[in-house]
Amino acid sequence: MSTSPSIARLREFVQELSALLQRNPTEPEVLERGGALLGRLVAHDDWLPTAYAKPHPDRYQQYLLHADALGRFSVVSFVWGPGQATPIHDHTVWGLIGMLRGAEVGQHFAKTAEGQWAPHGEPSRLMPGQVEAVSPRIGDVHRVSNALANQTSISIHVYGANIGAVERSVYLEDGTRKPFVSGYSNTELPNLWDLSGERNAALRAQ
Repeated sequence: MSTSPSIARLREFVQELSALLQRNPTEPEVLERGGALLGRLVAHDDWLPTAYAKPHPDRYQQYLLHADALGRFSVVSFVWGPGQATPIHDHTVWGLIGMLRGAEVGQHFAKTAEGQWAPHGEPSRLMPGQVEAVSPRIGDVHRVSNALANQTSISIHVYGANIGAVERSVYLEDGTRKPFVSGYSNTELPNLWDLSGERNAALRAQ
């Protein structure tokens, strides 16, 4: 991992995803083509600024990296301290999850005939470079945890809305629902748009 991350990879991802969404694709196209773009991003662990990779001793962190001006998508780094996990929750919009560092385990849940939430299918283990999708159409309720008990894990999430402002729900296994709006762990965004360093380097190389 580089000690001086270049944000250029994230900027290119944001531009390419914006261009994809500009064409008004169907959700399956977004998940397939957007997933391929996210896979290219998380194939390299040399771009995430340190400020958006810091764990918290008590809870996972959700750092906003970019929010589309039209509200079409947001990009978030999830930073998991050792053993940290989410409750069972939903998203209400499409989402893509790409593993950047470490590993995480996801368990989908489905509602039983009695109105309770029970694990649905086998847990999945996401490793660096891998991408998975969620949405109300294909399965939206899950619980995610750091698969590693002794180190931090980081995943990059992309959602079809400004996810920190979306009303969502946490669920208990007995079926109890608790609405929430997640917000974000940071108050400042990385500067994707300062190209002066790259341009000056190119000028010096002439």
